Amino acid sequence: MDEITKELLAQTSNLHEIPQGAYNIRKNGQLLARNTTAAIQIVSKTDQDGIDIIIAPNTQNQSVHIPVVITKGGLNDLVYNNFYIGENCDVLIVAGCGIHNDSDQSSTHNGIHTFHIGKNAKVKYVEKHLGLGNNAGAKNLNPTTQIFMEENSSFTMETIQLGGVNYADRKTNATLKAHATLIINEKILTTDQQKALTNFTVELVGDDSKVEVTSRSVAKNQSFQAFNSNIIGKAQCFGHVECDGIISDQAVINSTPQISAQDVNAMLVHEAAIGKISADQMIKLMTLGLTQEQAEAHIISGFLS
Repeated sequence: MDEITKELLAQTSNLHEIPQGAYNIRKNGQLLARNTTAAIQIVSKTDQDGIDIIIAPNTQNQSVHIPVVITKGGLNDLVYNNFYIGENCDVLIVAGCGIHNDSDQSSTHNGIHTFHIGKNAKVKYVEKHLGLGNNAGAKNLNPTTQIFMEENSSFTMETIQLGGVNYADRKTNATLKAHATLIINEKILTTDQQKALTNFTVELVGDDSKVEVTSRSVAKNQSFQAFNSNIIGKAQCFGHVECDGIISDQAVINSTPQISAQDVNAMLVHEAAIGKISADQMIKLMTLGLTQEQAEAHIISGFLS
């Protein structure tokens, strides 16, 4: 495995070597390596590019890694991945994606992931995105995530974009049945002329279903971000959306949290706050010996941690 591929896997999926258990590694639109287990099967689709990940009921404390690596310019990668998580599972799914592009042509990865989560199942899903290489060729990453949650299931999604991605259009749609819980934590950093779009739509259709969405973002230079969420309560349910952003230079962040209560027992809350770094915080750190640049980097790192 070449050094660029190793670096991308390490930074996006925390893989410093081939993992134990189930994995599917995709590089430049082709299968690089795969392993399945008795509990987790990975099967290539026959009608379109992508895989089916089938996790047997009662699978506990196991993980599956499905990283994507792109190391050349001019590639437009599109993949459809379906996850079928059986009842009573407790699993970790890691789906990092990294692009290293030194060419003058754009490289793009579009990942469309659909999750079917069985009753009483618990899933943690981590999705990290990173762009590396010179600025001549764009690095674009556009994830679409569809989540269908059965009764009493739990899904925690961590989506992280912390540098180098020129354009991202992130779409997440979820439907929750009774007693299902969805937790989404988003962290985004944009610089230069980068653009990041986020759209969440969650339907709470079952009694005592619950969703919590937290977005923390930093926009610098002339970058642009837009955060849009729509939480729809169709039963006795709870929904909370929190969007916090830091801007500097000529950057722009637009935040539009929308809530729609369609049941008298739906309780929905949204919060949004955008602003610059506090001068008091900067002064305090600089009195401790940090330069202005170091103080700013320290504050941003803490905000996005």
